[in-house]
Order: sequence, then structure tokens, then C-alpha cells
Amino acid sequence: MNADFSSLYNHHEREVFAAVMDSSTDFPDIAASNDLLCDVCCVALNRLPPRYIRHEVDFSFYLTEHERLEIDNAIVEAVSYAFNFVQARTALRSRK
Repeated sequence: MNADFSSLYNHHEREVFAAVMDSSTDFPDIAASNDLLCDVCCVALNRLPPRYIRHEVDFSFYLTEHERLEIDNAIVEAVSYAFNFVQARTALRSRK
């Protein structure tokens, strides 16, 4: 039996990727490097609990408005933290 799990994904991935791109204009040194942008995404995603789904409608249907706002705020906070973390680490590395 071959199972196909390719339709499963972490809901936060798409949201974090979009938030990183939106915020990248505030961090031009990081935005200039695809590797650093990927690092920001990893740091942000690791600060959020995974929410695996198959279909976006499944996720949205079962959330209250309050839960949706909490998730949106958590994503903004995680992305902000991640940019600052990567920026600090990059600055630290460049001093060595």
C-alpha cells in the first residue's frame, strides 16, 4: 500500500512566508540574501506550534474569530522576533 501524504502541510508556512516577504523591506540587508530570508522563516516557524491541514477551508472553518486573531498576532510576533534574531546573529558573525 502506498500512501500519498503530499496534500498535508503546515498552515503557518504560507502565512509566515507572506509575512516575511511583507516585512523584508524593513530589513534590506536580510532581504538581499535568500539564505537569510530562509533562516528568518525557519526561526519564525520554530516559534509557532505546527498546524497541519489538508485544505485551508478545514482550518478556517473550525476557528473562532478570536483564535484567528491570536494566530495572526503570533505570526507577526514570531516573524518580528526572527528578523531581529537573524539580524543580530549576522552582525555578530561579521565581527569575527
